[in-house]
Amino acid sequence: MKEQIDVLVLLEIEGLEEKQRFEKHVKREGFVVVEDEEFVYTAKSTTSLFSTKAYILEVFKVALQKQDFKGNANLVFLLNEIPYNPYYYDLDTKEFEEAKVKEETK
Repeated sequence: MKEQIDVLVLLEIEGLEEKQRFEKHVKREGFVVVEDEEFVYTAKSTTSLFSTKAYILEVFKVALQKQDFKGNANLVFLLNEIPYNPYYYDLDTKEFEEAKVKEETK
């Protein structure tokens, strides 16, 4: 049996008009809504980290493309409790782009 990857996705979105429709798509793709949390989802994956990351970005991109929202959408996720760089949804390209994270200097 393949090892499972625990997935946690946090989305920050402004002005989403049809949350139920958005979450219906996300659930259909295997994500579970975390109760009492706004736009937080979990899942399990048995594919590689790279494939899981690509799948997350694709599922949430398609969900956003089906929606009307006013403002920004930002996404961050953890795979096996390891945080990955945040992404923002580019309204012009309709794709998630990796946000540039500043390195802390000491």
